[in-house]
Amino acid sequence: MTTIFNLKYQKNIRRILRKQEILPEKILWSKISNKQLIHRFRRQYGIGNYVVDFYCPKLRLVIEIDGATHANYREVKYDKVRQNYLLKLGLTVNRYTNTNIKENLSDVLADINNACEEIFNKSKEPHSHSPLRRGGENSRKLSSPCEGGD
Repeated sequence: MTTIFNLKYQKNIRRILRKQEILPEKILWSKISNKQLIHRFRRQYGIGNYVVDFYCPKLRLVIEIDGATHANYREVKYDKVRQNYLLKLGLTVNRYTNTNIKENLSDVLADINNACEEIFNKSKEPHSHSPLRRGGENSRKLSSPCEGGD
């Protein structure tokens, strides 16, 4: 069986990304590492040809942090292709802006915790075969009064 997770050719890329993490990634990692939300998260985790910011393998939950560069057309298009790929794998993707992390960290953590509980509880339900939630939508984004990122 072929794996799509943490492919060897990405090892150096993942290592570089971990060493060069931006402030919002450091802030969030300080709150979700070491099972602080009960479930174990990994940072700079390879899935297929992509490296996601944070991933919980047990829950199949991806957390992405979007900065200001994610507002230009090319990045939006790239993010959409990437997001569709992750969703087709049955993963849940939560996106937050740098501004969300810096100014609304408690809301972000509450949202992530709620997503973890929701996914975990859904996995325990009998006859729960679909990885999709909320009427076919298994992606969410925390809204913010400051929608741009830094």
